[in-house]
This record gives sequence, C-alpha cells and structure tokens, in this order.
Amino acid sequence: MGVFPGFGSWISKNSQQPLKAEAKGSENVESKSVSEKDTKNNAPAKKKKKKEYYDEKEKIRQEKLWHEEEEKHPWQNPPPKVKVTTKKGVYHMNLEITLGAPPELIYLWLIHPHGSSFLDEKKWRDLMITKSKKVLMEDGPREVFKVERSVVYDFFSLTSVRIPLHLIVEENRKDLTGKYKKEKVMLMKVFEGNYKVEPLYVDQERLCKNRLPKSPEEYRKCSGGQGKIGSKLTINQYFEPYPPFNLPPFSWYIRGNTVKTSKNLLYALQNTAKSVRMAGPLEEPPNR
Repeated sequence: MGVFPGFGSWISKNSQQPLKAEAKGSENVESKSVSEKDTKNNAPAKKKKKKEYYDEKEKIRQEKLWHEEEEKHPWQNPPPKVKVTTKKGVYHMNLEITLGAPPELIYLWLIHPHGSSFLDEKKWRDLMITKSKKVLMEDGPREVFKVERSVVYDFFSLTSVRIPLHLIVEENRKDLTGKYKKEKVMLMKVFEGNYKVEPLYVDQERLCKNRLPKSPEEYRKCSGGQGKIGSKLTINQYFEPYPPFNLPPFSWYIRGNTVKTSKNLLYALQNTAKSVRMAGPLEEPPNR
C-alpha cells in the first residue's frame, strides 16, 4: 500500500527470498523479454489483461448488501489501533483498522496506481500518488515492481510537502497481501513493511448464532446470503532515521508525524468506503 505499507508465511515460498535478490533476478528476466521484442521488428507487445482472483458477482452482491444496510443503519467507523515499539533503534508501527467494505474491494483500492482512494476530502487533495512504476517480475497473482510514490507530509499544521518514496514492492492479488522495502526514502535508513487484508464476518453473531464460519462460503450459507463481509487491514511499518535524525528531539517528531501521516491515509480509506456504501454498487456483469 504504498506507504504501508518482517513478513509472515502468508506469501508462497518463492516470495520469502529477500526483495533485492528478487528484483535482481527479475531485471534479468525483463532484459530478456526486451531482446525478444527487438527480434520482432520492435512490434508493440499486446497488453495482457490481468486475471482476477475473486468472484466479481459476489463482490458486487456484497456492495449491494452494504449499500442497503447503510441506508437503514449507517456503519460507524472505529478508529485505527496503533502500537509503536522500538528495538535497536528501529521503530515498529503496527496498525489495525476495520473497514465497511469487502476485502477484495479494499485491496483494489490499496494497489490502485493513482492513489485516488486516499483523498483528503477537507482539503481536496490526494494524500498518496504514484509517479512511476516499473514491473520487475510477474508470476500469476504475484507482481514485483519498482515504484516512485509521494505522500503528503504536514509540518506542524502550517505547511505540507510531498515526500518521495522509491520502493521495491511485491503484491499478491490472491492472498490480498503486500510488502515493500525502500530503495531511497528521504532521511530514512530503514523503511519497509507489509500489509494484509482479511475478511470480517460482521453479521455472524446475529445471523449464524453459534456457528462461526471459517470461510466466505460457510458464512454465506449460515447467514442465508444476507451477511455482510467487512475487512480488517493490518499494517506493519518498520523505520529508522539516519543520524542525527535518529536522536531526540528529531526522532520524536519523525515518529509522531509518521504515525499521523499513516493514520490520515487510513481515515481517507474509511471515507472512500463510506462514499461507495452511500453511492451503491455497479451493475452486475453479464453471464458468460
């Protein structure tokens, strides 16, 4: 997610290699593909449509359920939970937030290249935008790429600047996970993290009673197809400023503003979910 932005076993074994090693190997693959294009008189390659790893009709059905419920009983956004710890000079910021929208939709917003899901409605500005992206490797749902993004950073509520982030990012559209590591981030010696989106069966106690569903299929069955699926977004961010910015009072300010910037992005994501719930879903795609 961009700024979200230690990784667990939620990625396949191939993805457990260091990102730098993957990127190096991926660049070799990319160079080979360029050579192959040259042998075909520089004919432009056809842009392949990415395979979707979710049920589009089910996503739209969930959006309808959320829209109908929003008109009757508006969803109340809980504030994000934030915990910051320090080990050997490296800050670990753990964030958790609940969102009133299905996981597939939340993930699509997180990986959207233009960052339009992170709109600051008060000042009408995109809090995070993507300036450039270069794919290094693509393997089914996994994609590794270099990206330059910028994030709005407010200074004492007086002015704001866009901080550039040059990152190596890996996304897994099937597992709804992502991870990233810096190539270059201003003032930061360490800047890396991961995120994942998980389903929340928000109506399970009311509609499923004592049956706790373990999958969307079980939830749909026990709720009679009327149970809404929300999302739990978990983010782990690790960062350490370069000297002398790793020492007080600089480190205190950087830590506080990093937390504030991340929370602003999450609030913007919640507002996007609210706008979608109020607007209603798109039409269902035709049968194929």
